[in-house]
Amino acid sequence: MTAVTVSSRFTQNRASARRVVRSILSSKSATVGFGLVILQIILAIFAPVLTPYNPTTNDAMSALADPSGAHLLGADALGRDILTRTLYGGQYALTVSFAATVITVALGSLIAGIAAFRGGIVDEVITRVLDSILAIPAILSLLVIVTVFGSGQWVIVFAAVVVYTGGVTRVVRAAILDVLSKDFITAARARGEGMFSILLREVFPNVLDVILVEFAMRASWIVLLISSLSFLGFGANPPTPDWGLMVAENRNLMAIAPLSTVAPIVALATLIVGLNLAADGLAKSFGIDRMKEVLG
Repeated sequence: MTAVTVSSRFTQNRASARRVVRSILSSKSATVGFGLVILQIILAIFAPVLTPYNPTTNDAMSALADPSGAHLLGADALGRDILTRTLYGGQYALTVSFAATVITVALGSLIAGIAAFRGGIVDEVITRVLDSILAIPAILSLLVIVTVFGSGQWVIVFAAVVVYTGGVTRVVRAAILDVLSKDFITAARARGEGMFSILLREVFPNVLDVILVEFAMRASWIVLLISSLSFLGFGANPPTPDWGLMVAENRNLMAIAPLSTVAPIVALATLIVGLNLAADGLAKSFGIDRMKEVLG
């Protein structure tokens, strides 16, 4: 590859990045959504600075303490600071959900590219296999996986990948099929470029908008999925600071220490609303029909 070609690719990528940023800033919902997500990320990163307590250390003397200067949101039945566990719960939710979403979208996009590019029997087999997986109710697939493999972080990531990769593949495949009919793809084939070269250099940059919307949308579902599993007892293990686990542990204490349940619910809702607003804003900015994605 010549220096001119490399420079041209770099310029094209910068232009694509600027276009994405402009699209985000031009959408109020996307701006608010990304703002909420960034706020949650900041709170999670700086949790050790914002609170002096350990999220897993019990303190019998502070059990069910009311909100005060020492415990701004009070303490739970084991004397653990509620604000501390809520902030650290963001670390767990963001880390696990980000890892699961990245793997899901990357794997789904790669499978979609291979299926669309190869076509024929390869596309048919991949499509039928994914349809078979999607036909199984998500909650059933999740429960089977965590029952067989346990409830560690990477098991939860694996479960999310199994459940959502098929949906990502279907959406991205449809977008790639439109791109493969373009003249610049024909020219790349004529130059003798291989499948992966064409996908990485020509196809994926032209479906980046679809992939970004899919990432934001799937991220919101995966965050909710992780918290739901923890609430049902199949996710994070005590004393891990996890929002779903906090709700499960403290739901019987609503009359005594309501903030022990309300705080993680508000944090979870804020993150999910932010991700959904970001996905909706990006979809509108890029002219993508998100309802078709959901149905797809």
